[in-house]
Amino acid sequence: MKRAEWRPSFGANLTGANRTRFRVWAPAQQTMSVAIQGGATVPMTRHDGWFEAEAACGAGTCYRYLLADGRTIPDPASRAQDGDVHDASIVVDPSSYRWRHPQWRGRPWHEVLIYELHAGVLGGFAGVARELPRLAELGVTAVELMPIAEFPGARNWGYDGTLPYAPECSYGSPDDLRALVDAAHGHGLMMFLDVVYNHFGPDGNYQPLLAPQMFRADLTTPWGPAIDFRRSEVRRFFTENALYWLLDYRFDGLRFDAVHAISESDWLDEMALAVRSTIEPGRQVHLVLENDKNEAGHLARNFDAQWNDDGHHVLHVLLTGEHESYYADYADAPAARLARCLKEGFVYQGEPSPHRGGKPRGSASAALPPTAFVLFLQNHDQIGNRAFGERLTTLADPRALEAATALQLLAPQIPLIFMGEEVASEAPFLFFTDHKGELAKAVRDGRRREFASFSQFSDPKLLAELPDPNARATFDRSKPTGQTDKATARVSLYRQLLTIRRTEIVPRLVNAHALDASAVGPAAVTAQWRLGDGSLLTLACNLGNSIIEAPPQSGRVLFATSRTAQRDISAGRLPAFSTVALLD
Repeated sequence: MKRAEWRPSFGANLTGANRTRFRVWAPAQQTMSVAIQGGATVPMTRHDGWFEAEAACGAGTCYRYLLADGRTIPDPASRAQDGDVHDASIVVDPSSYRWRHPQWRGRPWHEVLIYELHAGVLGGFAGVARELPRLAELGVTAVELMPIAEFPGARNWGYDGTLPYAPECSYGSPDDLRALVDAAHGHGLMMFLDVVYNHFGPDGNYQPLLAPQMFRADLTTPWGPAIDFRRSEVRRFFTENALYWLLDYRFDGLRFDAVHAISESDWLDEMALAVRSTIEPGRQVHLVLENDKNEAGHLARNFDAQWNDDGHHVLHVLLTGEHESYYADYADAPAARLARCLKEGFVYQGEPSPHRGGKPRGSASAALPPTAFVLFLQNHDQIGNRAFGERLTTLADPRALEAATALQLLAPQIPLIFMGEEVASEAPFLFFTDHKGELAKAVRDGRRREFASFSQFSDPKLLAELPDPNARATFDRSKPTGQTDKATARVSLYRQLLTIRRTEIVPRLVNAHALDASAVGPAAVTAQWRLGDGSLLTLACNLGNSIIEAPPQSGRVLFATSRTAQRDISAGRLPAFSTVALLD
């Protein structure tokens, strides 16, 4: 199929300069029409649960679907909204934008260094674009947007989206989003998008009116009824959505949120194959999973990598000493668990998880390359799902945090930075929404129930101090800031580490594999990888507060947190709060 011929089979597609075909899957309806704003109401024909109509209207036309009972609703595959999730949809011409960098073909996966951000707190698509020169100069190679599909209100993390084909209008227009992607390519940056295919948000979801078959009656997720990926129409809706972002907006990659909540996991590989077979030859597109099940099989087939929550959790335990909730699975022998992460990827590869009631979790991952895992110290979840959204900047010893940062950025796994880390931001990243009425109250009360069992909130009065997700102040406080002195030093560290990674490690990453990793102290590890050119990369890291006796290491020192660490590593000593990287 030629790129110019591809169009989603759902929603409104232009067929001429002033002609649009509308198509919607609505097996629960017997009659439907397209209500053109300021124009005619066009009856739709029904066939096998699908409704279709053509109308004499072009790009910019506002429309709604008229149901038999008189209600009008937006298009579930709307390409843009004239307001919020309950308002009219807009016909969009995907060819209206003139790309300034049409020759861009992406970058290979081993060059990826991800910077995750929230477009809303940075000022929408235009605000993100203003950050691109700084990020490119820092050494970032890929910017990942938290979900941008249309959600209720003007403030949201993005995981409450209900119109997965429509960019959030409060961030900018479809062409504003294209301009952002285009600008990123002009700076040599890839642009990734976080997409949510495991649920719809609680406000503005009209799918049950049209197709209750979209959902399973026998299975739920933490966010509501499970989407029924047993149905071909459902699979097509989301497969085409993935292609839509990659083709119409030229994103370079997608991150698939919480796919463990998708019961028919075979769809993931089906979708990935469709992407691989449809994307233009010579163009590099990357697919990344978030999957609590730690299923290595997807990574051995059609996906580039998975977010390695295991790596984050064990590093967080070592840096903070926290051991409640899922951190309980990593509180025992954390250095040994970190060593397994560095050597084999997943910490849990079928072992029972205490946090999950002793149920086995994960599958063997040692055969996968280190680049199959995205390693991070923080991300939106791990900060924002905390009661007060604290960053490691305020939770960990800064010396230990800098040593952990060096380990993360110089290890062969693919690094991810969350916005603000690089400037030592102390601003929280809080959970925020913009719900109204009873839903706002339900979200606020649910947040309090979520934390009521934590020892931190043994005093019920503290629960009342939780930030209200719907307050504008909660959103405003989540904008990353950095104190000048700390920010300057931290930026310098990141720039130094990313330069070393770009010049010394990335060119050798293809065909790299782990040799060994082991705990050499209660909070210290050494790890070695054979890189693609045959050289040996060694990392020695001590996140504890006392000197450790460790096996002597040799080689050219790429980085050391201090002159003492650089000197002592060859003598078999690893100072407190230190990381040393060597290449031999």
